[in-house]
Amino acid sequence: MIRHPRILLVLLALSLVACGGDSRLPEHQLSGDALGTRYNITLIAPPAELHKEQLSERIVSTLERIDELASTWREDSQLSLFNANLSAGWIDVSAELCGAIESSLEISRLSNGAFDITVGPLVNLWGFGPDGDSGEPPDQGAIDAAMQDVGYEQLRTDCKKPALHKQRPGLYVDLSGWAKGLAVDEVALLLEHRGLENYMVEIGGELTVRGYNAERKNWAIAIETPSTIMRRPHSVLRLTNTSVATSGDYRNYFEHDGVRYSHTIDARTGQPVSHQLAAVTVVDKSAAWADAMATALLVLGPEAGPALAETLGVAGYFLVRESSGFEELATSSFEKLRNL
Repeated sequence: MIRHPRILLVLLALSLVACGGDSRLPEHQLSGDALGTRYNITLIAPPAELHKEQLSERIVSTLERIDELASTWREDSQLSLFNANLSAGWIDVSAELCGAIESSLEISRLSNGAFDITVGPLVNLWGFGPDGDSGEPPDQGAIDAAMQDVGYEQLRTDCKKPALHKQRPGLYVDLSGWAKGLAVDEVALLLEHRGLENYMVEIGGELTVRGYNAERKNWAIAIETPSTIMRRPHSVLRLTNTSVATSGDYRNYFEHDGVRYSHTIDARTGQPVSHQLAAVTVVDKSAAWADAMATALLVLGPEAGPALAETLGVAGYFLVRESSGFEELATSSFEKLRNL
């Protein structure tokens, strides 16, 4: 199954109770385990002729397909088979895997490598990959050796074939910063094809909302306060017809000799991020794109992250640790969403 060593802070979809309970539209909930996390889907007033059991089976099948495509936690996934192939040069892959990697490389180029799907050797070395926790930081020699096989420029795509090119045999791709958002996008597309117009799809914190909620209003999305001991909303947005993803540094980490090491690894340095930017939320039409961009902006930190987001026109929201709490930073595109 896909597991996400970059465990994200959870975005909660708030269902606010109306004064007149009878005025609420009926909801149908679908939920379960997938991709190493939970999925939750809310359908608003689905048509009576909708075959809910059949739809549920299609959703599970879609999520299984993404897991089989992009998991580094299962040896038989397409991605794991590509990683296990120690050939340098072109390797034939499926069109779907090639497309996912080609799309994710766009974020690498936009962020100058702050988001890098070849970070896998470092993720594994620091104990946040399939092999489990190491409990202590690796030595610099091991980091330097791993970084020889890291760098998005060493990976090329030709999706007309379709094929991927490894410049080095040890190149190891980790799609955990893309796959969960991709799964959200794919499930949302499935619902669209079934004619559903009002729904929320949430998988492990990444989500897409369409239409309206049970109160015939835009969906209320709460951004969680970065905390290792409690979960509570920090701010709330009213959104529709868009996707939201958040990346944070505080859900998955280990401590050694009084130092906390985050699961978010900067592929440019080989080290976990150590700045004061605690969490980044990105709003975009694509959950996969928002997922990856949130990771890139988190790696960039409290100055370069907001600056790049503003330059690119990204709707980004940043929570920076201060001695008295959190400083909020938001791009102009994000500020416009507050008024929806």
